[in-house]
Amino acid sequence: MPAAGSGCGRDVKQGKQFDGMRFGVVNSVRQNKSDTAKEFEFTPRDFERVRGLIYKRAGIALAESKQEMVYSRLARRLRATGIRSFEAYLDALESKGDDNEWEAFTNALTTNLTSFFREAHHFPILAEHVRHRKDPVSIWCCASSTGEEPYSIAMTLCEALGTMTPQAHIIATDIDTNVLNTASNGIYAIDRLDKMPPERAKRFFLRGKGAQEGLVRVRPELRQMVTFKQLNLLADSWPISGPFDAIFCRNVMIYFDKPTQSKILARFVPLMKPDALLFAGHSENFLYVSDAFKLRGKTVYELDPHPTGARHALARRLEKTL
Repeated sequence: MPAAGSGCGRDVKQGKQFDGMRFGVVNSVRQNKSDTAKEFEFTPRDFERVRGLIYKRAGIALAESKQEMVYSRLARRLRATGIRSFEAYLDALESKGDDNEWEAFTNALTTNLTSFFREAHHFPILAEHVRHRKDPVSIWCCASSTGEEPYSIAMTLCEALGTMTPQAHIIATDIDTNVLNTASNGIYAIDRLDKMPPERAKRFFLRGKGAQEGLVRVRPELRQMVTFKQLNLLADSWPISGPFDAIFCRNVMIYFDKPTQSKILARFVPLMKPDALLFAGHSENFLYVSDAFKLRGKTVYELDPHPTGARHALARRLEKTL
């Protein structure tokens, strides 16, 4: 999901509560109805207020069809805060300026669908791209969710460069602080590896023992390759620096409107090496909002050395306004 938050990125530390867990080698891997009566009143005006707040806060454009989803997720915040109406909750959110509650509000409305090696056709392209690099490889994953994507990138780099400790670093950012904590710990239910080849699972994961039976943990070599940060793609500044060999921005732009997409893509350009790749999600097409890029392969882009046209001029103007 899009990386957003307070506007100030921060590293997410490894969770100490897992230090005592017992993990061993992975030798094998197993290949509510809605209530009719709502607990809280939720009016069309409440929904429109939510849409406006999350757009201003994180650039997320909620469709009108998301009303039930918004109710379900934010009702948890009403229960947690003891507030008895959406109107009162939203009033308090806007008037008190509570950073923690704003963070909880934003986290509640983000979607974190992910898996290891999702959209698998991208990873052989990445492997070929980095295989003969002499300089250290640097990659930005700007919607890390619970960590499956950046760890998939890390596994790809290890395999492509032939070592568990390659000269490579991954910056992984997201809007949602809850998923970043999960990602930094690197612990998953073993069924998350169901579609992964057993030899890959054995190489890159440790299997839980005793009380941790049924869990796996990403090996420390992989975790050390990744730095997790909270980052707001709409913030005036990003706490990262390039240039990057690749940027993974997959299934993120679908949550933004076209002007927001143009602004973000314009800001990617100076962070990319001249031959860097930009990976998009299966339903995203960046050519409609910027001609700073050209298509390299299926949902894979590279910088266009000779960009022309109105869209690129628009992207440059938008970049100057940030």
